[in-house]
Amino acid sequence: MSDRKLIRPSMTETMDRFPARTSGRRKQVPAEQTNAESYYYLKQMQGRTSMVVVLTDGTELVGWIEWYDKNCIKLNRNDAPNLLLFKHGIKFMFKEEELRTRRRKRSTPAK
Repeated sequence: MSDRKLIRPSMTETMDRFPARTSGRRKQVPAEQTNAESYYYLKQMQGRTSMVVVLTDGTELVGWIEWYDKNCIKLNRNDAPNLLLFKHGIKFMFKEEELRTRRRKRSTPAK
């Protein structure tokens, strides 16, 4: 019989190819709060941007955001009473201007 060579490399060869971390430091955990939500609300509040808020039940409300909190926003409306909306009841929101431009694109016939 002849000497057979192992197919699998030895443990020392593997350690040479892939050195262990020497720093001992772990990756930093991403920030829990990015402040993107705060930035968005502040920008819309300062410009008194007319917003469409769609609730989880499908109701659409139009108004501008007067203030916000960790759990709720206050929506001012022109032709109806102002509302305090819990964030967990909001499905999504967008600028009313986007709704108008979308409607215009749909009504324009395709060429």
